[in-house]
Amino acid sequence: MRGVCPYNEHVPQDAQAARLRAAFDDDRDADTFLLRLERYGPDLLGSLQAVYGDAADELYRRLTEALVLAFHERPADLKRLDEARLLRPDWLQQERTLGYVAYTERFAGTLKGVRAHLPYLQDLGVTYLHLMPLLQPRDGENDGGYAVQDYRAVRADLGSMQDLSDLARDLRGAGMSLCLDLVLNHVAREHVWAQRARAGDATYQAYFHMFPDRELPDAYERTLPEVFPEFAPGNFTWDDASGTWVWTTFNTYQWDLDWSNPAVFLEFVEILTYLANRGVEIFRLDAIAFIWKRLGTDSQNQPEVHFITRALRAALRVAAPAVAFKAEAIVAPADLISYLGRGEHHGKLSDLAYHNSLMVQLWSSLASRDVRLFETALLNFPPKPTTATWGMYVRCHDDIGWAISDTDAAQAGVSGDAHRRFLSDFYAGEFPGTFASGLVFQHNPRTGDRRISGTAASLAGLERALALGDDAQETLALERLLTLQAVTLAFGGVPLLYMGDELALLNDYSFEGNPEHALDNRWVHRPQMDWTRAERRSDPGTPEGRMYAGLQALIRARQRLPHLHASVESEVFRSPNPAVLFLARRHPLGTLLALYNFSDEAQSFPAAALTPHFARARDEITGAPVDLGRDVTLAPYGRLWLVAAAD
Repeated sequence: MRGVCPYNEHVPQDAQAARLRAAFDDDRDADTFLLRLERYGPDLLGSLQAVYGDAADELYRRLTEALVLAFHERPADLKRLDEARLLRPDWLQQERTLGYVAYTERFAGTLKGVRAHLPYLQDLGVTYLHLMPLLQPRDGENDGGYAVQDYRAVRADLGSMQDLSDLARDLRGAGMSLCLDLVLNHVAREHVWAQRARAGDATYQAYFHMFPDRELPDAYERTLPEVFPEFAPGNFTWDDASGTWVWTTFNTYQWDLDWSNPAVFLEFVEILTYLANRGVEIFRLDAIAFIWKRLGTDSQNQPEVHFITRALRAALRVAAPAVAFKAEAIVAPADLISYLGRGEHHGKLSDLAYHNSLMVQLWSSLASRDVRLFETALLNFPPKPTTATWGMYVRCHDDIGWAISDTDAAQAGVSGDAHRRFLSDFYAGEFPGTFASGLVFQHNPRTGDRRISGTAASLAGLERALALGDDAQETLALERLLTLQAVTLAFGGVPLLYMGDELALLNDYSFEGNPEHALDNRWVHRPQMDWTRAERRSDPGTPEGRMYAGLQALIRARQRLPHLHASVESEVFRSPNPAVLFLARRHPLGTLLALYNFSDEAQSFPAAALTPHFARARDEITGAPVDLGRDVTLAPYGRLWLVAAAD
């Protein structure tokens, strides 16, 4: 590598290219880099100008230098992956894509342990492995790893950065991509940036929101919500060391970064390229909705967030285009779609976003045995760019917040407030006739918000059924779980399996005896992987065997259905039966109709609603023909993926 030439806005572009070319010893590498910069440079610079104004040109110069260095440091096999991904930009949208989400220590102890269990993931059909926060967090309480002390180090108990690179290499060889969390909004109070700020270093104090008195914090607080009202009320924390109030949206030990400082942006581009060059292919952009602060607002979903994401994406497209972004934005649908790109940002932001609304509506319909609110919510959902896709999930590491729109509820003929209260009562196990075993998380008396913790299996009734020794209820609980998974697998996007859901793992109440976890009941649904139960996954006489076999049948069916390519949107039909969700996917190779019974009783579905699409049908889950000469009967919590049958 030759010396890196600085960018200068006053130098003609051919001269700029010549100077950048001088930084390369290989003409092919120079051509590759310059072609990418020609393609994505305008997006990068334009986005920086929208956020940083006059400071953008100097930031662009420094970024270009950092990107050249990152390109040179990128291993050859990852450069080859870059070229392959550029030739197949829909790689995340393929029907064979299947995600698996786990905590390293709870799945396999260490990163080397994960490598040893890759055959298990391959058997399941996983192509995308998301390992929950594993970068070095602060000691003690750390919000489940989301209080990062060092972005360039792995937790010592999990392994080393070399172990992470080795795992990423083995995953690539097994056809799997590694996804890691990148916390954008905040760092741990113990991070070197925060420590230097606490010591009075003005350069690093500018990395944070620090205030000498309560005047501005109080003004901001008037419009800010509280994320953790029970154990972290308010949004600002007094810091004795610096003698200032510090913005701390989540916990007192998590210091919010000031993204209006161009130096913060540059730091994160260097972090992203460092981790990408160690084999991370997908970054979950944690708490991205919060990164820009504006007085008089809730400081979420501000326009600058999207320009910053666009600039980060453009930078990575130059240095490591194999990388994809997943937006962790648990916000209202109207705001969520912006994280995939709307208007001038169309198709230029994150490649993937969580479809939180789908998850909420799954559990809502399961409790109510009624899909009309589900239909309304999906019908009101704005369309996404065809270049981006959804991450769909039944459960995740977090609590379930009942993000149900009052507008959607009113259109469906229910009270939003009453329905949210019903769902909290139902899944907390307090509603008469409930099957669920869950825990209330973060009750806010001021707003009435009561979120829910619990594994999918316990929320779906398996815990109660096994405690009672009730075989019929056990069967119903497993069928509930399989129908929820079927919706996510066939909705179109990247289905994300949360560790243990393939075995129907139950709530783990041992968290109450761990001082670091006892105050956060979300650990009830973060159990240790039960490898003894995993060994029984082929035994149809066990709950785990029945769950695993049913899920595998769904996954295998998904893999052979081009209808499930994520560029195609699912269409929602108003169902003639309020207990049955009715979805369609119109693909050039044919239409797929999906029916899901959310009731514990058999349901009849009129054949007349199906015959306009095809005269003869086959269920792709079982391979069995379906007689459309009469109404179709779905078993309790039954599911059908119908395609046209050959004559």
